[in-house]
Amino acid sequence: MKTKEMTYVALFAAIMIVLGFLPPIVLPFTPVPITAQTLGVMLAGVVLGARLGGLSMIVFLLVIAAGVPGLAGGRGGAGVFVGPSAGYLLSWPLSAFLIGLLVEKARQPLQVWKVFLYNFVAGIVFVYLCGIPVVAFVMDISLETAAVSGLAYLPGDLLKAVIAATLGVKIRQRLFKNQTALTQNRTISQ
Repeated sequence: MKTKEMTYVALFAAIMIVLGFLPPIVLPFTPVPITAQTLGVMLAGVVLGARLGGLSMIVFLLVIAAGVPGLAGGRGGAGVFVGPSAGYLLSWPLSAFLIGLLVEKARQPLQVWKVFLYNFVAGIVFVYLCGIPVVAFVMDISLETAAVSGLAYLPGDLLKAVIAATLGVKIRQRLFKNQTALTQNRTISQ
């Protein structure tokens, strides 16, 4: 792995921790708070692509497992991986990977509406499919009850998907524009 790639992975793991500083919104009917961190998952996939996006979320979760209180509300440690949020947390690396894969396979230049759809499918639907069953199991409630309570996250997640698509496309265009210009300059100077 190149130094630049390691830097990007570390940067997005750090972004996840910074998003964890934003206070969670605790709802009375579900033990899983609403956080800004799914925005980071979507951004990692859009900006970094499949391999690096997924890897950045693995690094983030390893840091959390080591005890760093980087989740919203100051949570951290191995215990979070057996609680109600475990399914959501464990889905993040694969979610970022899937979003990145869809972005990489997409026709260029990227269009924000398509990236929003990728975020919706891999960043919301997929995460819910992993998280809701774990909530039902840990809380000993029906899958239907857990799914209905999970709908409370949908408006915020849709907003995060729009933000991640808009920002991610702009960052990615600038990032790859600069990389293309650097490559061309090196070729000309040689």
